[in-house]
Amino acid sequence: MNPRKLGCAGVAFLAALAAVLVTNSGAAQDRKERPVQIRFVSVSDWHGQLDPLSVAGEGTFGGAAALSTYFQMERLDNPNTLTLTAGDAFGASLPLSSFFEELPAVMSMNLMGFDVDTFGNHNFDRGIAHLQQMIDIAEFQYVSANLKRRDDNLTGVKDFEIFDLGGVKVAVIGITNPEAPTLVFPGNFGTIEVTDPVRAAHNARRQAKHAGANVFVAITHLGVTGFDTGGNAFGPLIDFAQNVRGFDIIFGDHTNVEFSQVINEALVVENRSKGRTYARVDLTVRTKNGRVIDRSVEFVDPVSNAVTPDPNIVAFLDPLRAELSALLGNVIGESTVFIPRADACGQSAGRTCESLIGNATTDAMRSIYGTDFAITNSGGLRADLTCPLVDNATDFCPPNSPPNFQITDGQVLTVLPFGNIVATLTVDGALLRQYLENGVSAMPGANGRFAQVSGLCFTYDIGAPAGGRVTGAVRQGADGSCTGPVVDLTAASIYTLAINDFMASGGDGYPVVADRIVTRNFMDQDVAASIEANTPISPAIQGRIACIGATCPLLLP
Repeated sequence: MNPRKLGCAGVAFLAALAAVLVTNSGAAQDRKERPVQIRFVSVSDWHGQLDPLSVAGEGTFGGAAALSTYFQMERLDNPNTLTLTAGDAFGASLPLSSFFEELPAVMSMNLMGFDVDTFGNHNFDRGIAHLQQMIDIAEFQYVSANLKRRDDNLTGVKDFEIFDLGGVKVAVIGITNPEAPTLVFPGNFGTIEVTDPVRAAHNARRQAKHAGANVFVAITHLGVTGFDTGGNAFGPLIDFAQNVRGFDIIFGDHTNVEFSQVINEALVVENRSKGRTYARVDLTVRTKNGRVIDRSVEFVDPVSNAVTPDPNIVAFLDPLRAELSALLGNVIGESTVFIPRADACGQSAGRTCESLIGNATTDAMRSIYGTDFAITNSGGLRADLTCPLVDNATDFCPPNSPPNFQITDGQVLTVLPFGNIVATLTVDGALLRQYLENGVSAMPGANGRFAQVSGLCFTYDIGAPAGGRVTGAVRQGADGSCTGPVVDLTAASIYTLAINDFMASGGDGYPVVADRIVTRNFMDQDVAASIEANTPISPAIQGRIACIGATCPLLLP
């Protein structure tokens, strides 16, 4: 059409029409290109922490009802929110969950609005059949991409799940820690084998991309295990992040470390355990191509009494708590000192040095069965033995009144939630050396195999190769001091030893001696009986485990 034939009015009309079309096209383009704000809310290593977590000197944090309220506020602030965790959300739990076969943990997660989870080692604590029961009642998706023969053993599990958030397709890929089968009883994984995390993550990412995903998130039961002298983090989470490509966020778990850093263009995040913190990760994403143009992470302290607890979770848990109170609230004894899970070097899980909880537990094992020595793995000790310094109305402890610290049935069960049994056997000195060597083989990294001992004191060289670190041992004196005769760590000597049935079955890398043991009583019952018979107890750090070398952890003053 020739505008000169339209006259002035026609030309004006066309100009106006063109302007409208350009404006509308621009508005449509703006809407198409407007970035989407996506939020991820994550907790790490929750372990069925249904009640608020009491932290000495800090207060109380989390708990299912309070966390649920925090999560609801996050979703109100941004409807494009995913709530997730990365394994061990149940297992090694407080009695409020463990006593009821972990059902309260998963049912509370349903009420809290979780969207996706993966498996850690503790998810297999009670075996495949129990895990399937948990999967069946979960209203969220379990994902784990690195489990060979997974579908032969479990149903309802995927390599990944894709979520549509504001037009952006987000793939969440699950990764289980490779050493998980060694951290539970043999057979608990069925015929499942854990495969290489990096290869599995890349394969799952490729499949998710083919399915239309354009943002990629890994939830991994891998953690930071320490920091070198330059402050650089190390551990399986860092190894994984350094070797994968194409991920936007990698969530870690398993080691109770607060950490965030960009590695290989992925934001890598881990929280402190049991709801002490949760991470709020925000991504700004272009809808056209899924390109992440901005991201941030903030660690939130979910102070329990700062919000109104979710009434639905309160109503669900209160009857269970009342049922337990009558069984577990009984005070069985006292201690003249506070007995924390943390060790004498300040490691919160008690996995690098001698600990008061380790001494109290192994002393009970040795004294009840009259063995020469006792050894237990630190990974089996899950809480403080004495009641909290800060009273928590929802636990099974009365308010403490120092100088003596009260101990209840429930607190002992919280320390020893696995139902392990004490096992005794006769060993020669060479096998005893293997136990001690295994106990320090992962140092300086914090590891659940770290040995707590009774009846002997031993020295090890942290700079020597694993398996050849133990330099000597002596018996404890009558007063507990390291002044007794030398322990012969050769096959020429014979000793009696108390361990637990998990260790006897090869758990945490200990020698397999299941065909040689005499099984005794439940560990928690033995510890409770020892406390009752000897109250008040007064455990002390006595130098039972002495480290030699420049990288030894330092004892707290």
